[in-house]
Amino acid sequence: MVRVSEGPLSGIVVADFSRVLAGPYATMLLADLGAEVVKVEGPAGDDTRGWVPPVRDGVGTYYLAVNRNKRSIALDLKDADDLAVAHALSARADVFIQNFKPGGLARFGLDYPSVRARRADTIYCSISGFGAEGGAKLPGYDLLVQGMSGLMSLTGSPDGPPFRAGISVFDVMTGLHSVIGILAALHHRDATGEGQHVETNLLSTALSTLVNQTSAYVAGGVVPNRMGNAHLSLFPYEPLETGDGELIVVAGNNGQFRKLAEVLGHPEWADDERFDTIGKRNDNREELRPLLLEALSTKSAQDWFGILTEAGLPCGPINTVRGGVELAERLGLAPVVEIGGVPTVRNPIGFSATPPSYRSAPPALDQHGDEVRRWLAGDAPLPAASTSDEADEADGADGADGADGADATTGTEADRG
Repeated sequence: MVRVSEGPLSGIVVADFSRVLAGPYATMLLADLGAEVVKVEGPAGDDTRGWVPPVRDGVGTYYLAVNRNKRSIALDLKDADDLAVAHALSARADVFIQNFKPGGLARFGLDYPSVRARRADTIYCSISGFGAEGGAKLPGYDLLVQGMSGLMSLTGSPDGPPFRAGISVFDVMTGLHSVIGILAALHHRDATGEGQHVETNLLSTALSTLVNQTSAYVAGGVVPNRMGNAHLSLFPYEPLETGDGELIVVAGNNGQFRKLAEVLGHPEWADDERFDTIGKRNDNREELRPLLLEALSTKSAQDWFGILTEAGLPCGPINTVRGGVELAERLGLAPVVEIGGVPTVRNPIGFSATPPSYRSAPPALDQHGDEVRRWLAGDAPLPAASTSDEADEADGADGADGADGADATTGTEADRG
């Protein structure tokens, strides 16, 4: 085992042949927990290095968001010497992760059977857009999956067009599911010595992530439609106008609604036969909404936020991303961690004994190529990743990688923030 860091995954080596978002996000999470991640890039680098603006020191902040705690080595898989390095890395790694189109790495001897032949207990994670069967040839961009999964049909005003979510939500969720699968496979390997192939795809992740909306159809026979900011089953559960702006107001059960009615000065609403159950409030929301709006119009959103929060009622303002970061700072969550002069967002998981670590800034292209080659050749141990300012000087680059850019299956070329 390679142990050059602390953390619950210390000693685990990850060969990261993924790019853009889903895979790199997954491997960053593994790296935060102590895994040693070697990021394999084509000669032009990960596409997101050049996705600007926004930019910091010549590098797209998209790249900076998901690539800390990694080593970078540039390999052209069409070059025999570089391919030999890739094969050697696959033989040494505990985990191999890639997001090429299904079958795209077979010609390089980097598909699951080939990697398994080099290391029988490897954990091999494949990320695709639509699975390895009927959807194998479909490109896996998050925006496409948002549309094809049904999410966009749920997003926007009832009388308006469908909208995409503000982030590449299914890339992120697929990354999370990939980590869950990898951790479970590692646990199984610890118990049995057996490796395995872990597969995730954006469409299956999307249908799982839609949760109650998917269940409304498969279990209830109901096809959900766009409701703006409203909730299919609850009211109030949406932004409501106050005296000077909107405030999100939630009453998720009868007790909360009773307390809300009391705070708003109308305790009789809780016993009104139109509003005394969740189902009735939902059915009669068009009668209840104007009553709520009239009461809320008497004070500002900030005033109501204080009053309702003091009463223990769920509510909140609609912030910008800046407002969200500042809120986390005020609450003592310390959301920003600076590594080598690069601000990054803190890993959201807390551990009492083995907290996430922030060892190195997102690497420059091929920053660690020589040391990784020496390690694979047996000439030197893999040195500890160190925090430095080198990543601040990395040059952005775009274009297809040496393995054939068309083979990368999960990305979000239109999503840059």
